[in-house]
Amino acid sequence: MFYKLTRLALLGSLSLGLLAGCATSDSAAVYSQGQMRRAQTVELGTVVSVNNVKMEGKNNELLTLGGAALGGLAGSELGGGRGSIAGGIVGALAGGFGTQAAQRSLGTKSALEVTVKLDGSGRLISIVQDADIPLAAGQRVRVLTGGGNDRVVPY
Repeated sequence: MFYKLTRLALLGSLSLGLLAGCATSDSAAVYSQGQMRRAQTVELGTVVSVNNVKMEGKNNELLTLGGAALGGLAGSELGGGRGSIAGGIVGALAGGFGTQAAQRSLGTKSALEVTVKLDGSGRLISIVQDADIPLAAGQRVRVLTGGGNDRVVPY
């Protein structure tokens, strides 16, 4: 019994470690290696509004599978014979769904929805990004677009 609990605790700790390691940045000040040395279009504009929003965490299929496996192992310890089979199935479902919910919840972070009026066209655009760069209504900004990673930064 102690061996099984130790094994489950170890697998759970490993899963949480993987979850923490899968975090990515949505900051306007952080560039991925793939974004380096790539031209981006720059448009100037004025911030119309800044709203605080929540950015939901992302699901990692590997972690969800690990949660399902752990749940299945734990559930199979219940009862004997067919009871352990049913417990394993229910445990696997609960572990998978629980892991998905934990990933979304643990990965949720504060973000900003920034609406900008572009100088040239007068168009209004809105971009959601990490809340690590302070922006305010009326502020002059640069809107960088290209490669699917648009961002708003102070001018």
